[in-house]
Amino acid sequence: MQYQKPVIIQEQKLKLSPQMYQSIQLMALPITELNTRIQEELDKNPALEIVSEKQTLSLEEAEGARLKKNDEFEYFENTSDPGFSVTSGRVDAEAADSKQKFIEGTLFRPETLQDNLVWQLRVQKISDKEREIGELLIHNLDHNGFHIENPQKLVSEEDYDILEKMIKLIQSLSPIGTCTSNFQESILVQIKLDPESTDKQYDLVENYLEKLEKKKFKEICRGMEINEEELHSLVDSLKRYTPFPGSEYSSGEVRYVIPDLMIKEVDGEFVIVLNDEEIPVLGVNSFFKEINKDKSEDNKEASQFVKDNIQEANWFIRSLKQRNDTLVKITSAIVEFQRNFFLKGPKYLAPLTLKDIAETVSVHETTVSRISNAKYIQTEWGILPLKYFFSNSVSGSKPDGSSFSKGGVKEIMKEVIEEYSGEKKLSDQKISDLLKEKGINIARRTVAKYRKELNIDSSYTR
Repeated sequence: MQYQKPVIIQEQKLKLSPQMYQSIQLMALPITELNTRIQEELDKNPALEIVSEKQTLSLEEAEGARLKKNDEFEYFENTSDPGFSVTSGRVDAEAADSKQKFIEGTLFRPETLQDNLVWQLRVQKISDKEREIGELLIHNLDHNGFHIENPQKLVSEEDYDILEKMIKLIQSLSPIGTCTSNFQESILVQIKLDPESTDKQYDLVENYLEKLEKKKFKEICRGMEINEEELHSLVDSLKRYTPFPGSEYSSGEVRYVIPDLMIKEVDGEFVIVLNDEEIPVLGVNSFFKEINKDKSEDNKEASQFVKDNIQEANWFIRSLKQRNDTLVKITSAIVEFQRNFFLKGPKYLAPLTLKDIAETVSVHETTVSRISNAKYIQTEWGILPLKYFFSNSVSGSKPDGSSFSKGGVKEIMKEVIEEYSGEKKLSDQKISDLLKEKGINIARRTVAKYRKELNIDSSYTR
């Protein structure tokens, strides 16, 4: 017989105040969406108004600036996304990590590939360890559903068996074929999981895809022992598979990029200019301030209305200021790390990680990631996303052990291909050899990968 009995359960819960929720939202918004959000607040709150004032901050001023300890920013202390800590200048990384998943879930955004896959993973009957490794794999996928880094770098060697199990599981989730290295592997996975597929389809994609791209139909037919009619039928049957399964979650709408900041060199020093033409400076309406000073009790309801709107206006202004301060602070650190890029150009882009910036400005890595997302900066080398300046390190082959950023290597590689004047086009192996002469030691496969990312055809089709 079943019966119920009272049980005491101890659990921890995270509570997010409306003000903190507001500050996190503003932190994540790019300038176009932020401007819309400000206009919504102006329409909603009569106590809020636009004040004309331009904000300019030099790199040196930004580096020396620190938030003062006062009541205005006390609500940022000990929060889920504290940005700059008011008390010690450091962030409790462990606390921020424990709250990160909750915080990310509070922000409204269209469903991403990662959102979809994580949701499916969480309803699978798997262990906590398997779920943890599965989520690591999912967050290591790019917008096409392919691995960003080698999955084996994500876990220790003793967990390789679990890693392989979770890769196969994620590959079977919708959309089928994600968690693969490239479009060829993705199609092979889709064929393998399709009950109506044939061995000849798998053979064609696995062994003859390069020849198929080069339209060497006769060689394929000889190798597979089929005629051209059968080959064309096989090719048509492959059209039901998606080479880039994650692309259905990518937004294809036209977007006009508006830079959040501009970096200029003035008298040998870099100056960061916040785009205040798109982000108006806000203040509290003077009429509401005067009414608030009136302490008469003639109309308590009206007085409370005025007080509430002034308080909400102040909260919004402080949240916006915190967002702008953090953006300028992180940008100034990026400029300092990437000084050679701003002086000399893209091929001088240095290796840089979120951790480097987070340690420099005393914030958590998630804050750097959030503030860098969908934000753009205008430079002498074009309008670039802030994320452009974060790049993996590529080891050099020179005795001094110098390293290059991935972005810098791609620019040098592009330069090598464009400047080459020989009759025969450079093969990937030859490009690899030429890069080694410049002190950049990367394999032929890496050259091919970077070449595709640069939208440069192979030597056969160039």
